[in-house]
Amino acid sequence: MFNHEKYQKQYYLPPEMTYDWVKKETLEEAPFWCSVDLRDGNQALPIPMNLEEKLKMFQLLVDVGFKQIEVAFPAASDTEFNLLRTLIEKEMIPDDVTIMVITQAREHIIRRTFESLEGVNKAIVHVYNSTSEAQRRQVFRKSKDEIKEIALNGARLVKELADASDSDIYYQYSPESFQGTEVEYALDVCNGVLDIWQPTEDHKAIINIPTTVQSSMPHIFANQIEYIHKNLKYRDSVTLSIHPHNDRGSGVSDAEFGVLAGADRVEGTLFGIGERTGNVDLVTLAMNMYSQGFDPKLNFSNLNEIRSKYESLTRTRVHDRQPYSGDLVFTAFSGSHQDAISKGMQYRKDHNKEKWDVPYIPVDPVDLGRNYQTDVIRINSQSGKGGIGYILDTNYGIKLPYKMNEAMGYATKKVSDQTNRELSAQEIYDVFIDNYVDYSPHVELIDYKFSKKDTYEVKLIVKIDGKEQKIKGSGGGSLDAVSNALTSQFDVDFEIEIYEQQSLGKETSAEACAQVGISNNGTIYWGAGIHEDIMQASVEALVVSVNRLIDAA
Repeated sequence: MFNHEKYQKQYYLPPEMTYDWVKKETLEEAPFWCSVDLRDGNQALPIPMNLEEKLKMFQLLVDVGFKQIEVAFPAASDTEFNLLRTLIEKEMIPDDVTIMVITQAREHIIRRTFESLEGVNKAIVHVYNSTSEAQRRQVFRKSKDEIKEIALNGARLVKELADASDSDIYYQYSPESFQGTEVEYALDVCNGVLDIWQPTEDHKAIINIPTTVQSSMPHIFANQIEYIHKNLKYRDSVTLSIHPHNDRGSGVSDAEFGVLAGADRVEGTLFGIGERTGNVDLVTLAMNMYSQGFDPKLNFSNLNEIRSKYESLTRTRVHDRQPYSGDLVFTAFSGSHQDAISKGMQYRKDHNKEKWDVPYIPVDPVDLGRNYQTDVIRINSQSGKGGIGYILDTNYGIKLPYKMNEAMGYATKKVSDQTNRELSAQEIYDVFIDNYVDYSPHVELIDYKFSKKDTYEVKLIVKIDGKEQKIKGSGGGSLDAVSNALTSQFDVDFEIEIYEQQSLGKETSAEACAQVGISNNGTIYWGAGIHEDIMQASVEALVVSVNRLIDAA
């Protein structure tokens, strides 16, 4: 059975609940970002990265702008150890980047970790042990004091080895499984570690609070962080960090609320890769700031390229709906959405708008290396006239009259319905050509010639049901003359209701597209023509519209 009664709350409230963080509106200043892709992300891969791939990933993270990068658990394997040695010996670490290594609070692992760092200019040594009630009881079978002593012994050894090192070593401590730890006890352990390290404002220590397995709603985590922020010793000399996971799907909310509650630093990964449901996605966090007009201090202007490299190195795939980075996140298939986006983009163009406020699109796709033609509006059977018109306009320069756009929408959706798939821009253009440009089942224009006396006169050479014929007409204008010629030949009655045209390019030799709508008994029949000569295009458009009227008759 689906038995909810077997589960219970697995987190602890702080002794005092305060809500100062609620009064803050948004993140206006970027926290310190620390990428844990090479450690936390790598250990989640079915096939971990090899040394060459790790080095490429490190360079990618540097290029994005990370100033703190957790590169390895050097005591875990030779590959991890060799990564450290390669980065150090080949001088691949930029001066403004600080690497971090992680170690359990166990003597032989700490010593091996310091061996890997020999010769580094500066580094963060991240030591941790689990403090949760469940692990104290079930795994370690130790008391609170005994678990605390593990942390303190680890802190002492880290300080001892750092003092003996020629490198500039910074300290970081994490009470692993914090979410299952009594908050006041986690604070006590952290303060005990800080008493040993004695941080200063010039050489800060890092206290990192991980949601190793996310178990509470984000506002609870924020209250926990606010309590630690307000009660942590040496606060001006400590960088308070958070490391949200995503087990409840609220890693981003935990991170944003945690920073509002006093955290200075966020650990996470690109695209949220990590154990189980993953870590917080730093792309989403940074772009959330960017979308509100604040500088996240990370550069995702070529996000497609970053994603491509990441997928290649990790052998994973970013989901189509992953915020900001997925293939479909800027794409609208819905007709009403497409119509709003199309009108919003036109409004932006017409009014020279600097600030971005296009409906349904939170950030300009171009800022991330995407483009409007392939990313914003795509067409399937759910799409509407606005989206189809947008595709023809942005890709081919064809601006259809409003009512013709509606007719074109039905023709396109019919094809998508029948094929049960999305249509490309080329396929949409082909639908337009087949239905409104090259459509001549009854009468086909071969040639024409105008002359003008008192009125316009036209001689048309046409094929009617496959047989070439010559017909004549006259009228007050050129299209009026063609209309009268066709009316007399086919015994149909119509009026030219709508006529529009536009150039399909800026050069003088560019083709033009003309659209003609003729009305009969309240119904409009459409045709279009494309030619370098606008009159030729107009006559062709009229002939197509008459073909459609004959169909209906």
